[in-house]
Amino acid sequence: MKIAMIGQFPPHIGGVSAHVHTLSKELVRQGHQVYVITYPHPELSDIDSIHVIGTKGINIPGIRGLLFKRSAKKALEKLLKKEKIDIIHGHYLFPAGAAAVEVGSKYNIKTYVTAHGSDMFEMYEKKSFMKSSIEKVLEKADVVLTVSKAIKDEIIKTKVNGIESKTKVHTNSVDINRFSPNNKSIIQKHEKPIVLFVGNLVKVKNVDLLLESKKQSSFEYELIIVGDGPLKKELENRVKNENISDVNFMGSRNDVEKIMPACDVLVLPSFHESFGLVLLEALACGKPVIGSDVGGISEIITEDVGLLINPDDSMSLTEAIDKIINDDKFRRKLQLNARSRAIDFSKIEIPYDEVK
Repeated sequence: MKIAMIGQFPPHIGGVSAHVHTLSKELVRQGHQVYVITYPHPELSDIDSIHVIGTKGINIPGIRGLLFKRSAKKALEKLLKKEKIDIIHGHYLFPAGAAAVEVGSKYNIKTYVTAHGSDMFEMYEKKSFMKSSIEKVLEKADVVLTVSKAIKDEIIKTKVNGIESKTKVHTNSVDINRFSPNNKSIIQKHEKPIVLFVGNLVKVKNVDLLLESKKQSSFEYELIIVGDGPLKKELENRVKNENISDVNFMGSRNDVEKIMPACDVLVLPSFHESFGLVLLEALACGKPVIGSDVGGISEIITEDVGLLINPDDSMSLTEAIDKIINDDKFRRKLQLNARSRAIDFSKIEIPYDEVK
């Protein structure tokens, strides 16, 4: 079969990009042809026998999304003139999902859309002017996929006609070969323990909580922050102005599998999180994890591999870090169970009824 994907794709970094790449590789492995229409990037190219099509536009987050719906539709319709596409799959309800369902309905092609989280928790819930557009995508899609049960519950609450019967969970999967305890780390191990955060530096990721918790800690550790975003400068200024010691901003990276093996624990303190793929990546590296008791995070972290915290309570995080770092017996138990938990999410499921 020939499948057209729309959404983020490497070298773009993030959970959606990783998800699309993983699913596309598995489809190619099974003998299907995959075409991915993605945001502009100077380093785009075909990889892993996946045909990659970059759109034209401004590659600036926040602005590029306004133009992507139109450019993705144009690129998809151009592709349809050359190839007989069997399935269209939009990743993220808007703008990618909107482009997918509009073209799919026009050409009578089976269309799937995947809700990845912030499209519902942030865009739909907090931007009232986007509600009708997202509901239209949910209505037009033949199948709606979600990366966690938490998002599925939110989508069903929209009460879009027929939504419950066509919505199903299709979780992210982790590459346990890429993420492994055997990876050699590029971070030199210091005397101090290492607490790691990996993610976009945006409000919903709640990185401020990490800094507040660092100030409250009764022992010293190094906090490594991997990621970029609009809050980076503000966070760096806070570290400087408040004299928060041992905080290392590493910027955006595409080699986090070579950083995770050096850490003692990975923390994801988000206010909302659809799934939390970075948690699985850390678990696959044999690392304990701490995450907020919200959304998809609580579907991943069990008491055997980590701790759940209140994202509004810095002491909750401080105590969790203290427990894992300073209780050797407890930490070793979590480490022993970590990779097994990641393996639970390592199988790549194909979500298309037509492929099964």
